[in-house]
This record gives sequence, structure tokens and C-alpha cells, in this order.
Amino acid sequence: METTCALSAGLVFGSLAHASTKVPEKWDETCSLLIIGTGFAGLGAALESHYLGMKDILVVDKMPSAGGNSIINGGAIAAAGTDMQEKAGIKDNADLLYSDILKAGGGLAHKELARRIADESVSNYKWLRDEVGVKFKAVTYHGGHSVPRSHAVMENSGAGFINPMLAKCKEFGIKIQLRTIVDDLIVNDKGCVVGVKARINHRFNRPDSGRVVYIRATKGVLIASGGFSQNVKMRTSHDPRLTDAFGSTNHPGATGEMIQEAQALGANTIHMDWIQLGPWTSPDENGFGLAPLAVESMVGYGPMINPTTSKRFIKETGNRKVRADAIVALGKPAIIYTCEANMMNKVVGKNMKPEQFETALKNGVIRKFDDLKSLADFYKLDYSTLEKENEKFNGYMKAMKDPEFDCMFFKDAVLNTKGPFYAIRLWPRVHHTMGGLEINEKAQVLDVKGNPIAGLYAAGEATGGVHGMVRLGTVAVADCIIFGRIAARTANGWAGC
Repeated sequence: METTCALSAGLVFGSLAHASTKVPEKWDETCSLLIIGTGFAGLGAALESHYLGMKDILVVDKMPSAGGNSIINGGAIAAAGTDMQEKAGIKDNADLLYSDILKAGGGLAHKELARRIADESVSNYKWLRDEVGVKFKAVTYHGGHSVPRSHAVMENSGAGFINPMLAKCKEFGIKIQLRTIVDDLIVNDKGCVVGVKARINHRFNRPDSGRVVYIRATKGVLIASGGFSQNVKMRTSHDPRLTDAFGSTNHPGATGEMIQEAQALGANTIHMDWIQLGPWTSPDENGFGLAPLAVESMVGYGPMINPTTSKRFIKETGNRKVRADAIVALGKPAIIYTCEANMMNKVVGKNMKPEQFETALKNGVIRKFDDLKSLADFYKLDYSTLEKENEKFNGYMKAMKDPEFDCMFFKDAVLNTKGPFYAIRLWPRVHHTMGGLEINEKAQVLDVKGNPIAGLYAAGEATGGVHGMVRLGTVAVADCIIFGRIAARTANGWAGC
């Protein structure tokens, strides 16, 4: 759905515009902080607001169920220097995480935002564990990081964060109102965002459905509504390659209209053409699927193969952009495989539940082969070439050094010398929009002249600048929750206008 908001006549570009909806004579409802979105950022902000003593918090979501993309994500969060890492013998700190974010971002990440994530990653992890009740089980590695620092939850999905957060909201009496779509941000004559025009009982597949209500927000409005991966028109405006020929890992509601609504008020957007493809999705299933749960634990434990040449073609532990771009350049799905010892030691029971593994096998997303010859025959690879590539990769694993692609290896890896082998086909999907509303380190939305828009905050995938051109895996979860909580603190200190 695309929602337009006409600007008032006589708008001077660079100053804050007034929404087409005037301040109503009577509000239907009044809250303190109005939060748009029930994902990591929105629920993080709601809980932080409660802990700060804020009353009458309202969280709205246009979808019929809570959680958005967050509830279906891979279920891990980046944190640098935790007790879990120390127990596993992993040396890490905020400076290294900060350095990794900047390196992956190609120099485009806004340093003050990246620094905030790195510095608060451990306290945020502890907050989730101790205050929210999130259950962590293991520290895993994601491509592009210098060390394993992705803290996985018991559920192996974002539900391991979202469900405890929802339970806490219920415990604290925080109102969460679903099927409520925001059409306009309402600005008063002083240029402050003071509420919204919305429709309740909205049905997502019926654009004009729902009853109009006006909601006043005395502490302002937080846009935590996610990105625009599912809005093909919006994404091709910024990257014409990303037509509907590419699927998306996102839930259907990732359509970006709140970014557009803020733009209509004069909000600035940045990095909108940096749209990330997930290199770990499989063409043998839809949506986010099960493949990513296995693939990110397989990188560095088995080779990624070009089906045309039967050879390796890219750094398996490279960041998401490196791998996704390389696969797209092949013009056909790549293949990654590893032996049973690695699959059972690193994937099943760690990043993937045994029942999820069995489902992926049954559905053909993961395929099992008795030997390398069977794998080559099934995927129509040249066996002689593949055998030589496998031997070279094993040699690199043993030496812990890859002179061809600089793949990172791990001490617990088992050489891929004997079967059974497990393989997955890979073809990227649109996964994350790194661009969005520009914010400062207080999570205030900035206008086109770089000034904060009073009463308007944003956090999570609705914002840009945090990651630069590449988002490292599980850093977004930290980004969303940390800046959602920061927005709550900023709003709590705002006197209104």
C-alpha cells in the first residue's frame, strides 16, 4: 500500500511541512508515546518507556498479528564482550564490533550511530536477558564479523525475543493495538508532531478499510514500522534491478509507507539505494525459510560452488553483499555443502532445531548425499573438478589459511573427506533496506536541513545511516532494540509543545 500526504500550499523547502490533516478539534484518544510497529524497535521502546515510568503508552500495528519481520528473523543478536563469549574463549570488545560495522559499511555508516550500537551492545544483551527474560543458548558466527558474537536464542527465531517482549508488555499493561494503520502524522502550528490520523479495524489487503480516528501523543510519535523490501515500486525507484523477479524474506507488511509519511513532512532520507539481498536463501522454499538457519552456520565449514564451473567462486565467510552479488552474477543458484560431522556439530541443535532440520530434508531444501559423486551427479557438476576443489578446500581448512578467497576457518571444523554430505542451493532475496529516515544519536528524525523534527522519532529498519552499504548479520537486532530504547529516553525527556 502507498499512502500519500499532500503538503500545505506555500511550503518552503527545507523547513518542516504541515501534514494535510489539521489538528482536530477533538481527539479520539490520547496517549503519551505513540509507537508505530510491534517489532524489535517498537517493543524495545515500549518496555523502556515503562521502565522510565511513562504511562499510557500505545503501540499500533497495521497487521493482524504482532512482530512484523522481527518475529520471523534468524533469532540472534550481536553483542561484543559478553559473559557467553568469555566462557567460550572468544575475545571481543566494543571497539572491534565498531570497526567491523564501519568496514562492512564501506565508510558510509554514520560513526556516531555505529558507535552507539557497539558501546551499548553488552548492556542491551543483559537487559534482554535479565529484564525481559530472553533465553540465550549459544554464540554463533555470521559472515563479515571478526569473531563469533551473534547470541542465538533458544527458539532459533525472532520469536525468542518478541514473545517475551510481548509477555512483558501484557504484564505491564502496555496497550498494543493491531489492525491500526497510520495515514497521516499531525503537526501543530509550532511545527511539532502531536499525533496521527489513523484507521482502526484496518484489513491489510483492503487499502481503504477501517474507521478513522485521531490519536494525540503528548510525548511524540516513534516510527518503528520497518523497511520497504516488499514495496517493489519503492525499491525499484532506488535500485531499478530489484524488480518483482526477486522475492523477499520479509513479511507482507514491509511496505515503507511511514517513511513516505515522514518525507511528506520534510524528513530527510539517506542510503535509500543500499538494499541488501540475503545470500543464504534457497530457491527451493519461499520467504525467509529454513535455509538461512543452516547456511550461516555452514560458512567456513564447506565450500560454495558455481554450478557452471564446479569450482569455488567467492569467500564463503564474506559479508552479505559480497556473497549475494557474486551469486547473482552467476545467473543461477550456487551450491554450498559440508559433511555430516560439521552439519551435526555446528548446525543441528545449535542454530537449527532437529525438527527444523528434518523438515528441511523432507522438503528438499537440504539434501543428503552418501558421497561426493552422488552430490555431483544430482546437481550436474563435473565430478573430477569438484573432487579437486574439495581436496583444495580441505587443505586450506587444515592449514587454516585460504590463499584464493581468504575464507575464515574455525578450529572445530572437520575436513570434508567422507560422506554423508548435506547441500543447499542458494539464490538471494531482498532482505533488508539499509536506507531510511535520517536520525541523530538521540533517535530524533532530522529534516532536510539536519534539524530535529520536534516530537518525531525513528528506530530500526525505518532509519538509514546505521549500517552503510552492508549490514552485518544480527547487528540489526541490536540496532532496532538499542535505538528503540534510546527513542523512549529522548521522548521521556521531551516537554511537548
